[in-house]
Amino acid sequence: MSALGFGAMLLSITGRPPEDQARATLNAALDAGINFVDTAGAYCLDETEYHHNERLIGSTLRLRGCSAIVATKVGVRRPGGAWTVDGRPSAIRAAAIASLEALDVQALDLLQLHAPDSRVPFADTVGALARLREEGKAKLIGLCNVSWQQLVAARRIVPIASVQNRWNVEDRRAETDGMLDHCAREGIAFVAYSPFGGARGAPVLGTHGRLADEARRRRVSPHRLMVAWMLAKNPAVIPLIGARRPESIADSARASSLALTAEDVAAVDDALAAKPFT
Repeated sequence: MSALGFGAMLLSITGRPPEDQARATLNAALDAGINFVDTAGAYCLDETEYHHNERLIGSTLRLRGCSAIVATKVGVRRPGGAWTVDGRPSAIRAAAIASLEALDVQALDLLQLHAPDSRVPFADTVGALARLREEGKAKLIGLCNVSWQQLVAARRIVPIASVQNRWNVEDRRAETDGMLDHCAREGIAFVAYSPFGGARGAPVLGTHGRLADEARRRRVSPHRLMVAWMLAKNPAVIPLIGARRPESIADSARASSLALTAEDVAAVDDALAAKPFT
């Protein structure tokens, strides 16, 4: 698996690019050596086009004539465009079957729970994922937006290959709540989504502390430095990079070749904690 993942959500939700640009962006990620693609049945505008993102990815891979490790997610619906969790076992199963069809595969590479549903016993939801794995409909199982305690509970039911939680300069809980260390110790991939702070955070990433100064010192963008810092912080981490334009993915993808020493990592930590120059 590549050191980075491509988050395809932006290619299908509100503000998405034209289809030819979306395909070009995905192809740019693949051209850059990224072979891990993250999607979800709920990556669409609303309930009228569920699995839009999966169909886009599946058809692009077929047209390209190549394969990739595709992670998809179940457990969220989009009624009226809203994001609504649905962890009922019947809904989990139906969504996974639809994802198989949309991606046109016999088994899902990595099937992840999009988010826990407080109205449904967590064990029931995870049990539905376990049954899909037992039936050969999913090769690996992962969890998204979960606590350390939920991860431990899920692992009593089914092997967990990945945890996909938010991690960026505004939300560094993964560093303090034990999740990163637990994943590294147990051989679980930690897929860090929204590493730049989302669509609103990415344009101003360089304003955090003195990150821009550290990036200029190394003659790279703050975004590339941020990804390299994440990779160096913990061996379990796979930063998930999203983009709407081919050129946006190219810069971040080069972060995997930017090796940082322990001293470099400490310098970035200090830069993020510092007050910016005025």
